[in-house]
Amino acid sequence: MASKNGPVLPQPGKENILITSALPYVNNVPHLGNIIGSVLSADVFARFCRARGLPTLYICGSDEYGTATETKALSEGVDPATLCAKYHALHKDVYDWFRISFDKFGRTPTDEHTGITQEIFAQLWKNGFIEERETTQAFCAVPEHNTFLADRYVEGECSICHDLGARGDQCDACGNLLDPIQPDKNAAGEDESKGTGWLINPRCKLDGSTPERRKTKHLYIRLDELNKEITAWLDKVENGWSANCVAITRSWINNGLKPRGITRDLKWGVPIPKGLEGLSEEEYANKVFYVWFDACIGYASITKCYTDEGNLEGRNWEKWWKNPDNVTLYQFMGKDNVPFHTIIFPGTQLGTKEKWTQVNHLSTTEYLNYEGGKFSKSKGVGVFGNNARDTGIDPDVWRYYLLSRRPESGDSEFKWEEFIDSNNNDLLKNLGNLCQRVVKFCQAKLDAKVPEYPKTPIASLDEYKEEINKLLKEYNEQVKGTKLRAGLATVLSISAVGNKLLQDNKLSNQLLTEEPERCNAVINLALNLLHLIAGVLTPYMPGTAQSILRQIGLKAAEGESDIPVVIPDTWTANALKAGEPIGTPELLFSQIPAAKLEEWREAYGGEELRKQKEIEAEKAAAKKLQREKEKEKKKAKKEKERLAKEQAAKEAAAAGGDAQPAAGETKELPLR
Repeated sequence: MASKNGPVLPQPGKENILITSALPYVNNVPHLGNIIGSVLSADVFARFCRARGLPTLYICGSDEYGTATETKALSEGVDPATLCAKYHALHKDVYDWFRISFDKFGRTPTDEHTGITQEIFAQLWKNGFIEERETTQAFCAVPEHNTFLADRYVEGECSICHDLGARGDQCDACGNLLDPIQPDKNAAGEDESKGTGWLINPRCKLDGSTPERRKTKHLYIRLDELNKEITAWLDKVENGWSANCVAITRSWINNGLKPRGITRDLKWGVPIPKGLEGLSEEEYANKVFYVWFDACIGYASITKCYTDEGNLEGRNWEKWWKNPDNVTLYQFMGKDNVPFHTIIFPGTQLGTKEKWTQVNHLSTTEYLNYEGGKFSKSKGVGVFGNNARDTGIDPDVWRYYLLSRRPESGDSEFKWEEFIDSNNNDLLKNLGNLCQRVVKFCQAKLDAKVPEYPKTPIASLDEYKEEINKLLKEYNEQVKGTKLRAGLATVLSISAVGNKLLQDNKLSNQLLTEEPERCNAVINLALNLLHLIAGVLTPYMPGTAQSILRQIGLKAAEGESDIPVVIPDTWTANALKAGEPIGTPELLFSQIPAAKLEEWREAYGGEELRKQKEIEAEKAAAKKLQREKEKEKKKAKKEKERLAKEQAAKEAAAAGGDAQPAAGETKELPLR
């Protein structure tokens, strides 16, 4: 969304807002949980900031490097670059349909990305925050392969649950993290492992051969050495973060930061730079950076592709990313991405000893579940980005529902019944009703022109203005604080005040005949309220907001597709002038038939979801039974211990009847 005057850049003396949403990994189609967790939430905030007149840049893109991409490409029979091009286009298409207003949706496999990543690494190496470690790793000795294997390229039997299809990084059957081969013991006799188990009878995913154990070197970032700097920085900024984000980050800190590997034996990734003193080029010739070292650097490299398009030597990107005194950074993501944005990337920035723009406000979400189960592309359970379009429901209705259920403080649930109800009641009967009544009445009864507001104010109407301004203040505070659900609820509250205005004043032909001045005042106020509603609704439902603006008579400037919007501090109710023509009424929303409920449920995972729920129910029942057995076992043990104590007491009492009292004791005589 670069302007005609060039890319958006920070402006001196203004509040400059830099926004990122977590880079989606491009080996699959995004589902609704992915969309609400990052890109949609960030889009709401970006649109809000623009409408508030703040210089705003919203950056995102596809995260394309790593083992998952290589293995997915292998399964589809294509090279990684071809696979990434396919899924990048698919993601972009989904986000375009959802009306996500990126300033730039880029990619990580670019010369800009390689250059910035290698620059950052070189600074870390120079400053002593990188160390080399020798590890034992799986090596495929088959001549056609002849390379060390990344974890996901090794498969075998899980040492914990003994599932035969486990991967070298994780067992999907039991959920435990694994090592591809049984780890070595360190000097203290402890396993040097990252997981809780390993693979039995490991085999190479590519050719089925048994890998050898060989020594190799990898590079690690010294988070332990950066602990003090990270903690000091965290103390300053965490007040601007959501509670779950702070809890996750503090857990890492409290457990102690440790060196973390940043290289992998892959071909698809950013290569390790050459020419650094003390770093063996030969040792790292066939290694690349681990995707989670360079993924967050993608925000900066994608910004460079936007601000310095085609100019590898350009440094405009630094006006956003190395300008902490004049730029405020907001980041949006799901909770599973938190440590990479609050520990690893900030640690990387601090380790360069350069003045980086670092995250000020971080908004994270919990999980969005689906109809009591979980989203699963492989099993066809849940609504994915392309499925939403297939329903024929306008993207703004999807945006509204997802944002109204945004999992801000706990997991939330997608339910078809609620989705239909939110359209038919929240939107159609509130916002849709207000717009239809006002615009149709003005068109039919007032010559389709904005009526004049009486020169003598009608006191009883002032209370509506006061109520609206109170709500507007709340709305601005809520959205600026990334309380997006609350902000959307406030939009509907503002609309509800509009409906109350019509109801209280009994808008009708009779009102027009008997009290024409009041009728004109009510319509004038209501039309101006629709103008305000279009503004505050724009971040959430931009297409609907544009429809409202057209209906009240506003038009886009020549060469522009959208009518500009402004979200003010105070509503003055005079944006529309008397005598100006309004537009043609349009239906904002249509009724969704109740029959769609079962149709959509069945189409998007009906049978599989039932199976999923049955499996979960069986697991829950088994756990409950196990708990009951353990409870009975403990109860029986306690009873056995109690009986044993009773028996011991009886025996002690019997033995004590003939015993002589100890020194200082008096033996109590029986009563006669």
